[in-house]
Amino acid sequence: CVCVNECVCVCVCVCLYIHTLQELSLHTTPLAVSAWRLLPAGLMVLVWASSTGRKQPSGGMAWLAISLFGIVDGACFQGFLAEGLQRTSAGLGSVIIDSQPLSVAVMAALLFGESLTTLGVCGLVVGVAGLCLLEVPPEVVTSLLAGEGLPAASGEVVANSSIWDSGEWWMLLAAQSMAVGTVMVRWVSKYVDPVMATGWHMILGSIPLIAISAAQETDVLLPRLAQLDGLDAFNLFYVTVLGSAASYGVFFYNASKGNLTKLSSLTFLTPMFAAGTGYVLLGERLTPLQLIGATVTLGAVYLINTRGGGDAVVEE
Repeated sequence: CVCVNECVCVCVCVCLYIHTLQELSLHTTPLAVSAWRLLPAGLMVLVWASSTGRKQPSGGMAWLAISLFGIVDGACFQGFLAEGLQRTSAGLGSVIIDSQPLSVAVMAALLFGESLTTLGVCGLVVGVAGLCLLEVPPEVVTSLLAGEGLPAASGEVVANSSIWDSGEWWMLLAAQSMAVGTVMVRWVSKYVDPVMATGWHMILGSIPLIAISAAQETDVLLPRLAQLDGLDAFNLFYVTVLGSAASYGVFFYNASKGNLTKLSSLTFLTPMFAAGTGYVLLGERLTPLQLIGATVTLGAVYLINTRGGGDAVVEE
């Protein structure tokens, strides 16, 4: 079954990764950070998996599955995320990314026969509402509730640009890549150990990002690397070890065994932990709207994961 404690630990590990990635992108370059988040972390996962006696992939189908997994969840997810973070706020971007359980629920139902009761479906919808209250700036929420659309500054960007200039569009693509990757892991694990697959897909997924970064970002990246300080080094360590190696390994191991919808719904908790961390460690203030959002999000996760929220976990 899905190990809730492990997955909650994942949410804690990655709770500040969106903000950290934005900060690192300013001090390095977006695609370079994306590649860094994958390559060293993938090597760490492989070293750990080998030390515990897990089998290396063998056979054409195993490597095909890992390669496709790497393209979708590695290169596409991280690449789309890098583009999106340049064009949207961390709060709004996080809402779009963390709403991917909706897509997972649909695909898991179609492909694996997972089902949610009315209570579980309500939990998914309520969870997205909680994310909006927790992460979207209050003025944006107020404007939308009043039927006035996005504030003027954001509206101008949308009106005068193509969809490919929209950060929200790139974040939506990233969310769908993450959702497809979550669903794919059950298929991938038929041919290879899920932890080994996680490590190799990160390494293979980093290759296109490294190539594109080398072609497009070298002139900007090299001078910035010389100016990195101790905090940047710590942030790189964080996104590699906690934000990637630990979180990817635990998440995809559980995705290979448990109920995908219930598992992915736990990502609703990520922004809640981020807000709490900001309050405790950084002295940030939580607005009444954010407190309501956190409460709503907790309620949503309970609705989805309570016994009446979905079907039994599918064991393989």
